[in-house]
Formats: sequence, structure tokens, C-alpha cells
Amino acid sequence: MFLRRVNNLGSALAQILKAKTMNLLECLVAIALSMLLLNPLLKTSANLLAKQIEFEKKQSLTAEAERALELIGRAIRMAGHRNINSAEQHKQDNQWIRINKKSGYRGSDSLMVQHEISDAIDFDCIGNTLSKERTKNGLVRQGFLLDRQAGIAKGAKVNGGSLVCQSLDRQGRLQNTTLMNGVNYLVIDEISTLEKSLTQRLYKVRLQMTDGALLNLDLERTFSTRNLP
Repeated sequence: MFLRRVNNLGSALAQILKAKTMNLLECLVAIALSMLLLNPLLKTSANLLAKQIEFEKKQSLTAEAERALELIGRAIRMAGHRNINSAEQHKQDNQWIRINKKSGYRGSDSLMVQHEISDAIDFDCIGNTLSKERTKNGLVRQGFLLDRQAGIAKGAKVNGGSLVCQSLDRQGRLQNTTLMNGVNYLVIDEISTLEKSLTQRLYKVRLQMTDGALLNLDLERTFSTRNLP
């Protein structure tokens, strides 16, 4: 009787061990199948996340570039504006708008615009209200150039240069203010037209924005002067 009970207990223990072994194998198989099913989903999720980050970066760079182009375009449109009540005499025709080719960071161009103050409320490129204190010889000055980013350690990776706005302070001194970083180059070209006009000139402004890694976004717009004498 005792031996029979021992044999029965051994058989039961063997069945239990066999069941546990099978459950472990089943778990391993289930994990393997889950990984096979989840890997494509995880890869797709990672790709979607990367695309979303790239899209948001493009949106941010585009918004920055549009803001810069609008400021440059506004300055070009104001070039040469004369106040109807002004008695100032300005003899130099080329003083209203001047482009210096390949004078900035990575061979970028620079722009300098001058005009008188209007009777309306106007602002310079950094949002200061224009007044007589912010003039020199009766003229407002607004400039744009591309410079190397300040405060970057030597050898460090740089995501483009800095777009700098030049304007006059309350003492009539020229001041430089960084508008944004991440600009690879700035190119400004005058467009030749069939009918040459002294009061209407066309300029094509091109900017390339970068995130310093994979994105290089090119944007361009064309602006016309409105106030050249």
C-alpha cells in the first residue's frame, strides 16, 4: 500500500512538473509572437513621432523666416519715404536703399534702408516707435545682415548664423539686435525690369533656415519699393 502511494505521488509530481514546463514554453512562445506583432507597430510609432517632430520644426522655421521676410519687406517699402512737411534736402539718390553683396556671414548680403519719419505711428525692425530722437540727419536707418552666432564655443556645432537688425537708439547711435538664429544665408538681389523706373524697384529676398542637423528650408519673396523720390 505504501509503495503504491509513493508511485502515485511520483506520477502526480511528474505531471505537475510537466504542466509547469509546458506553461513556461507557452509563455516564451507567446512573448516571441507578441514581439513579432509589436515590432512593426513600435517602428511605425517611432516613424510617426520623427515625422511629427520634423513637421513641427519646419513650421517653426517657416514662421521665423516669414517674420524676417516681412520685416525686410516693410523696410524696403519704406525706403525713401519723405514727409510732406519736411524741408530737409537729400541729394544722394543711392542713400535710400543700399545692398552690400557678400559682406556677411558665409557670403551673405546686407541691406541698409533710410527714410524720413511719417506722420503716422511707425516702428523699426525691433518694435521701437520711431521718433525724431531715433534719427540721424533727419533720417531713420534700418539694416539687416547675417552674422556669426555670439557666445558659441570654438569648435562647437552651430546651427547657422544670426539675423541681425540694425537701428538707431534714442541718441541716434547705430545698434545691433539679434532677431533670430538658425539662418544659413541671406541673399538680396535687385530684379531688372524692362521699364526702368527710379521710384519702383523690385528686390528678391532669399533666406535659408536650418536646424543645424537635417533641415535646410529655402524661402524667398519679392518686394517693391513705394517711396523712392
